[in-house]
Amino acid sequence: MVQKYQSPVRVYKHPFELVMAAYERRFPTCHLIPMFVASDVVEEETNEDGSTTRVERRCALDVDAPRLLKRIAGVDYVYFIQKNTLNRKERTLHIESHNETFSNRVIIHETCCYSVHPENEDWTCFEQTASLDIKSFFGFESTVEKIAMKQYASSIKKGKEIIEFYLKELEDEGITHIPRWTPSSLPLPLPRPASLFTSPPVLPKLAVTPDAKQDSSALQPDSLSEILAGTPEDKLDADYIKRYLGDLTPLQESCLIRLRKWLQETHKGKIPKDEHILRFLRARDFNMDKAREILCQSLTWRKQHQVDYLLETWSSPQVLQDYYTGGWHHHDRDGRPLYVLRLGQMDTKGLVRALGEESLLRHVLSINEEGLRRCEENTKVFGRPISCWTCLVDLEGLNMRHLWRPGVKALLRIIEVVEANYPETLGRLLILRAPRVFPVLWTLVSPFIDENTRKKFLIYAGNDYQGPGGLVDYIDKEIIPDFLAGECMCEVPEGGLVPKSMYRTAEELENEDVRLWTETIYQSASIFKGAPHELLIEIIDASSVITWDFDMCKGDVVFNIYHSKRAPQPPRKDPLGPHGITSPVGNNVQLIDKSWTLGQDYSMVESPLICKEGESVQGSHVTRWPGFYILQWKFHSMPACSATNLPRVDDVLATLQVSSHKCKVMFYTEVLGSEDFRGSMTSLESSHSGFSQLSAATTFSSQSQSSSMISR
Repeated sequence: MVQKYQSPVRVYKHPFELVMAAYERRFPTCHLIPMFVASDVVEEETNEDGSTTRVERRCALDVDAPRLLKRIAGVDYVYFIQKNTLNRKERTLHIESHNETFSNRVIIHETCCYSVHPENEDWTCFEQTASLDIKSFFGFESTVEKIAMKQYASSIKKGKEIIEFYLKELEDEGITHIPRWTPSSLPLPLPRPASLFTSPPVLPKLAVTPDAKQDSSALQPDSLSEILAGTPEDKLDADYIKRYLGDLTPLQESCLIRLRKWLQETHKGKIPKDEHILRFLRARDFNMDKAREILCQSLTWRKQHQVDYLLETWSSPQVLQDYYTGGWHHHDRDGRPLYVLRLGQMDTKGLVRALGEESLLRHVLSINEEGLRRCEENTKVFGRPISCWTCLVDLEGLNMRHLWRPGVKALLRIIEVVEANYPETLGRLLILRAPRVFPVLWTLVSPFIDENTRKKFLIYAGNDYQGPGGLVDYIDKEIIPDFLAGECMCEVPEGGLVPKSMYRTAEELENEDVRLWTETIYQSASIFKGAPHELLIEIIDASSVITWDFDMCKGDVVFNIYHSKRAPQPPRKDPLGPHGITSPVGNNVQLIDKSWTLGQDYSMVESPLICKEGESVQGSHVTRWPGFYILQWKFHSMPACSATNLPRVDDVLATLQVSSHKCKVMFYTEVLGSEDFRGSMTSLESSHSGFSQLSAATTFSSQSQSSSMISR
């Protein structure tokens, strides 16, 4: 497996020429890098005007490895070849390094770049990337990989100290300015190597160098994050990471940057914020593949349910405002937002019967979205990264009524959704006044909670929370709620029993769920075996562009586009569905009359596109003729056995269980004039997005007039 590293942008608040002077002092040897033994210049050349110098060196490293491993390998030192290109006119230094020793067994490659800050020409930026590919090493591949990654991470952290040391040395000698290169000036001293994978030139973990004479007010952390982390093509700055994301190891920084870059390159939708990406990495111990999988699943879920707009569109029903005993209440001692839930006073059965699971889930999601927003605010207020919140749960009043089976089922579903889509958002859970029935509830709930999350639980029985090691250790005494013998008034509702007059039937709740779905720009439709869903689009001007974006929430379908010169009859809603069975309830519309003949009454303008469950499909079609276009989603079933004409068992069962053959699609379509379509018409070719959480496999369907992008 290839190990990769990508650094954030390290910023020196010093001019490029001064940083190069500090960089040069690391050689020919550096007492701060004991493993760097020596380096020899193999080749050197400078162009006629002296603006560009190219140097190739052979560097020797004394790698800190077990003596036995060195004896087996038969070497004492590891040699690297490094090629530096210093462009004084452009004020850049490019470094490329690769290993010479064991190059047929191990491939190490590193690139680095020093350049001028894009917003301040008196500052210097540094970036680096590296890769390690161990093909074979006498059966010690895993050991060598661990040693290499450990030492590389160590050298990255040390790089900051080294540059700061030599910048301070220059300052002590009175050297605070070096003039820029001009055509008549002499060449600057040549830079030399230093790194781990290369030789020492790599200077990772570059932070701001303290300099009392530098005016740093020109670019404060807030503006710096906006400049360096504000566009899809941006790069993360080391100071921004430390200020807003926390202290990360070099390899953790690398995972964040690489996953972020992958999303920018492959994800067609909204890119999540850096702190949110970091939560998914932490949830999977910075395993890139695992974090990418769950993050992609979550992004698909957010899009399908329009979660990004939840705070703007969701308004809590009055019954929730009156009887849901939870709310935000100041913050804890660490600056984390504090959420108070009086679970023991909550009528969970009444809320589920009055609202249904969907509304209750949406309310909990809105709480989590509000928590993310409050974390961002507190990060700015307290001047340190705050990425999670504290939850205080008061269980006084908890009894067997709270173990009502549908209520527990709703709770488990909510926990499952929150765990999957809001990982690492719970910093601490304080459970107070746990009664005897609590162990029963805990036995039911705990298997659905991630192990790392369970470690954050603190449980207090009776009044134990009032003693040493109790609530005051985590929350300031001044903001402890009054119902916990504190001094602060808490505006969380006291709850009580939901009146049975507010209960609703299952049918009413189901209709309410459909209404909530259709409040967004997306529409939902059901597709059944023998009952496709069809959408009519009338085109007046040829060369218009039909665009679509749909998600397969359930089942597999075949997507088709047809054209007809005549308008179909009004939507047909037969009382009987296929096979003479009553058609299931749902927004399912059929437009193509059974008497129509393909090729005469209507024609297919696209090749069929098979869309699997979980896929997100975006595409467009440039119309050739005016008329009526029909977008069709049709149930996709496996072809029958070709060896016999007899019906298969599955086909017979399908006639009896139509409801088992149900697909659900959520879609949005729009018609644009060709002059308004953003994108070149010549680029409208079928392609698939690499954004995939279900499968890495992709298939292509070339269409001269259409473009379909599928995300799995």
